[in-house]
Amino acid sequence: MTDRKKYAVGITDHMIGAPDLEADVLGDDVEIDFFASTDEASFAPDRLARLDALMVWGAPLGQKSIAHLTRCRGVVGVGYEKIDLAALGSAGIPFANNPDYGTEEVADHALAMILSLHRRLWEHDARARGYTSGWQVHSLKPLSRSNKATVGVVGVGRIGTAVVNRLKPFGFRILGYDPGQPPGHEKAVGYERTDRLEELFAQSDVISLHCPVNGETRGTLDADGLARLKPGAIVVNTARGELIEDLDALEAALRSGHLAAAAIDTLVKEPPGEHPLLTAWRNREDWLAGRLVITPPNAFYSDHAAVEMRRNAAKTVRLLLDEGKLRNQVTDRS
Repeated sequence: MTDRKKYAVGITDHMIGAPDLEADVLGDDVEIDFFASTDEASFAPDRLARLDALMVWGAPLGQKSIAHLTRCRGVVGVGYEKIDLAALGSAGIPFANNPDYGTEEVADHALAMILSLHRRLWEHDARARGYTSGWQVHSLKPLSRSNKATVGVVGVGRIGTAVVNRLKPFGFRILGYDPGQPPGHEKAVGYERTDRLEELFAQSDVISLHCPVNGETRGTLDADGLARLKPGAIVVNTARGELIEDLDALEAALRSGHLAAAAIDTLVKEPPGEHPLLTAWRNREDWLAGRLVITPPNAFYSDHAAVEMRRNAAKTVRLLLDEGKLRNQVTDRS
């Protein structure tokens, strides 16, 4: 008689405490192998070879590791930017992401950034510290009403739709660009569809990014994209850092005033490295006061979302083990 579990499931990283929540969802017949690392090089081949499924969070997963997943029936992760989907496909291993957690949190975070930059709250706060005479007379101009401004939402999927719904009560005119949504989606959700990204850029006072990164979207707001924005526009990015990967171009647009302000929840390199724009942000330089807001990539987070994220991923794995079905499957989008 043996006490060997029926299945083995690996979890790479991004855990808060022990994997007890996952163990509860996966059940008594699953042995969890917790790697506790984002260093792919530390994933031993023999540990990978015995897994029936793998849950990946912040760690990359490349061809070398995938070659050892000889027993694996599926990989489940938060996103797929660090996953070699082509290698998984060649190995016959399906991949699923975890798109249905944190929707409310990211939408709230984006809305907070939109409203705060539109009302120039951070700039008010930064400049008010230095006022030596007068007080209320120090108004910041231009400053428009919400119902006189246009917000362009790039990507109107789960999170983009949640942002649209939150914007409506404030009276903003809302444009949406998402060629992946079917005709009539704009009527059901309640926004004006633009068929060309250039149209949205030219008309929007605020642009909020909610699209994935792929060959078409990478560098959406590079120097050329930023130049096509309406003068004095505001940019909010709670999606992926690679959508605005050219910090030189972002700095130039902010310095010239062509871009009024930007709020960023995600960068290509994290923690942020050395760059003149980041130095100005860190030093609270006067020219940038309240115009650049950077938060760690925590827009997704709340205590509730952290539980939801882990529980949903574990449910996806359990369904795969029980029925051979992998929900939220993602194919190669390079």
